[in-house]
Amino acid sequence: MIDTKRIQGASSEVVRDINRRIVLNLIRTRHPISRADLARVSGLQRSTISLIVEQLIEENWVLEGPTGRLPRGRRPTFLRLNDQRAIIGIDIRPSQTTVALADANGKFLSQEAMATDADPARALAGIIERIQRIKRGCQGRKIEGVGVSLPGRYDEFTDRLVFAPNLKWNEVDIRNPIAKATGLEVELENAANACVLAAVWFDHMEDVRNFVVVTVSEGIGVGILANGQLVRGEHGMAGEFGHVPLVPDGPPCSCGSRGCWEVFASNRAGLRYYLESGSDSGGLTFPGLLSRADQGDRRAAQALETMAHYLGRGMRMIVAGLAPQRILVVGDLTHSWQRFGAIIEAEVHDQALPGVPPPCVVPAYQDGLARLRGTVALVLQKHFTA
Repeated sequence: MIDTKRIQGASSEVVRDINRRIVLNLIRTRHPISRADLARVSGLQRSTISLIVEQLIEENWVLEGPTGRLPRGRRPTFLRLNDQRAIIGIDIRPSQTTVALADANGKFLSQEAMATDADPARALAGIIERIQRIKRGCQGRKIEGVGVSLPGRYDEFTDRLVFAPNLKWNEVDIRNPIAKATGLEVELENAANACVLAAVWFDHMEDVRNFVVVTVSEGIGVGILANGQLVRGEHGMAGEFGHVPLVPDGPPCSCGSRGCWEVFASNRAGLRYYLESGSDSGGLTFPGLLSRADQGDRRAAQALETMAHYLGRGMRMIVAGLAPQRILVVGDLTHSWQRFGAIIEAEVHDQALPGVPPPCVVPAYQDGLARLRGTVALVLQKHFTA
């Protein structure tokens, strides 16, 4: 039996949640801004704006600033986000972990990178040490929480990292050791999902309710926004397109299968193509491969072209299955988008269904910050729910 009272209550909470986020983002992106301008730009009633703003001021997220001047009537008071509220962001990757401090506007105040230890206990100890160091040096800023971006899937019900084949940490509890040692709230999310949240909070994507983020690094991750909602799926496993086999008898994948999309289209695939061409790739990194191609290395350019074709072919299943308005690409390859963009778009357009316009495929040029900005969005999202 359906309880209509519960449905109405849930709907009311969702509306309050959405309105809070709208007001927060307008203050964050347009500050200084008055209450009257918030009502005009958002389309919300002035009474609703006043209620939300007073709540945000009481919570010390928003500060009142100077007053403006008008030809007549009451002088408006301008509002701004309190940049003394800080967030610690942690981006864990198979080879490197970055710990950063940002203000509530998403501006990074400090960053420190370290090698990712193969032993999760030692890796977490290093992360905790750096968080404690940041806390000691915060000079009056209030830290609202810790956001963590993971190269794998995290099950929020078991507090475990459940699928991270490139990281090779098995069934690790990351949240509780950090929270217990630091006294801070900790939010975790898959890297691709974190990049979706970064785009929603910081990239003015208000009019795009259906888009996909494809992260390209050691592997391939996919984050999905459908009808304005992040899609996580059962146990947080939605979006693992990188482990869909393109060639069933292809090269082995770190997940245990063969011929997966990321085997053909990840950074490691690009390096493998270069090695298979007979070139010396000993110790070569993917940025180094990009550099060799830019310096005229024909084999490097060919390796990247092959990688680009497979990236576009893999995106075809995303287009056919999800029909996104936009595909946002995150990764080192965006620094050489002139080599990748046209090839990927051609592959995607070749598979477009009749009568359905193909999505725009666009690079995130600040790819190095995308995951970290996602960690900030994770904490903001937690605090700005009704």
